[in-house]
Amino acid sequence: MQGSRPQVDPAVFWPSITIILGFVGWGTVFPDSLSSVSKVVLNTVIDDFGWGFVVSSAGFLIFALFLAVSRLGKIRLGQDDERPEFRTASWICMMFSVGMGIGLMFWGVAEPIFHFSSPPHGQAEPKSLEAALLAMKYSYFHWALHPWAIYAVVGLTIAYFTFRKGKSNLISSAFTPLLGKAASGPIGKAIDVLAIIATLFGTATSLGLGAQQINSGMDFLWGTGTSNAIALSIIGVMSVLFILSAVSGVGKGIQFLSNMNMIIAMLLLIFLLCIGPTIFIFNTFTESLGFYLSDLVTMSFRTAAFSDGKWLGSWTIFYWAWWVSWAPFVGVFIARISRGRTIREFVIGVLLIPSGVTFVWFTIMGGTALHSELFGAGGIVDAVNNQGAAVSLFALLAQYPFAWLTSLVAIFLVAIFFISGADAGAVVMGMLSSNGTLEPPPSVVVLWGVLAGASASVLLMMGGLQGLQTASIIAAAPFLIVMVGLCISLWHSLLDELEEGRSPRRVPTAATAGEAAALAPEAAQ
Repeated sequence: MQGSRPQVDPAVFWPSITIILGFVGWGTVFPDSLSSVSKVVLNTVIDDFGWGFVVSSAGFLIFALFLAVSRLGKIRLGQDDERPEFRTASWICMMFSVGMGIGLMFWGVAEPIFHFSSPPHGQAEPKSLEAALLAMKYSYFHWALHPWAIYAVVGLTIAYFTFRKGKSNLISSAFTPLLGKAASGPIGKAIDVLAIIATLFGTATSLGLGAQQINSGMDFLWGTGTSNAIALSIIGVMSVLFILSAVSGVGKGIQFLSNMNMIIAMLLLIFLLCIGPTIFIFNTFTESLGFYLSDLVTMSFRTAAFSDGKWLGSWTIFYWAWWVSWAPFVGVFIARISRGRTIREFVIGVLLIPSGVTFVWFTIMGGTALHSELFGAGGIVDAVNNQGAAVSLFALLAQYPFAWLTSLVAIFLVAIFFISGADAGAVVMGMLSSNGTLEPPPSVVVLWGVLAGASASVLLMMGGLQGLQTASIIAAAPFLIVMVGLCISLWHSLLDELEEGRSPRRVPTAATAGEAAALAPEAAQ
């Protein structure tokens, strides 16, 4: 039984703590040295292994889609007679909750504006109609099918081995078909350590982005100014709040805040859709989606060989690395809410529902901003160039009625996404370092929460947005190899099951329905 195991696994906990404390200490005492070394490592990863992120991300999408359409898609994530734990409506709502995070709030306006003023790979004249269409296409590309395919393969593998094979809730447990008993030995422990490190830096990146955006909103509303000192103060306050949330066990409260956040976010979108350039938004959605789908294969396999390698590293490879760094956390969450569904249901739901949210979000946010630059008041590009990406949303809202109210709402949304996302990240890191238990010791959760906040602070001091991007790529590089291994392990196990012609009859004990329901609200972004 899982409950009889020691709650903290020293072989995972202490190496993870040592590595992360070393990073935080290095960045605190010798920030310039850490920055210099990080840049060298980053350039090496992008120049020599950037193609690996490109090929792997495309491969994950192809693999997930193949599983959905093949006969393997009929296999259920649980026993053959088991049905979904959660109603489809609840499952969809939680998918929406995962898909709506700090990232969408931060980049919903900023990314299309960046691509509009500096088109990817020089494929259009800056600030032209062609550049606007290109901006929407690449925003879809970075936020839709590919990232959710990355999450899907991790979540699917965890759900399969936990609910159908009865394995413990650890990344390493999914490697049993490939490693055998070694999955519980040093190799398996190293895999779980990599998962923790990737999760921590992915969480820290989101914390840094959220702090920057809250700082920009405060400056817009109250003229507080923007600085690292203010951003660090925001990280400190929010870290206390999400740590209290993570250890309180008040799942209903977090669920209420997440649901409320979703409603408010939808209301903000509806407000912009109705009061903004409504017809232009609908036209943008139709044309941009077609442009994205028609060029999906070409974009998916574009590398630095015949393109702008610097741009790829700053955008596409950064995004693929960021999604990989979040894959352990989001994968665990998606797995928890998908027990009893077939592989086909899982893949279709995970890929299409969040991607649909992405298309709508970027079309309304980004499309409204592009309309302003092309046909309206403009000024958003200048605001981003002068004040940074974090101010983009507030610069857009300032052009419409009730700007002070909508800006205050935006700050509230970012803060709650900040708290709920970091809450879940701390809990998942606690799980991974505590033998996969769904109720890790509060002290361990607190420690991971403190380290996530400290890491975000170091990264901001090390180089702001660039520092956050650098850490995500470096931390994700080794876990990318783990993800490829997960796909291979899942494939072998699925083929073995087909050859056996029967379903495992073991009833999983690692995660009960009640435990899954308790985790789901806390894991929502």
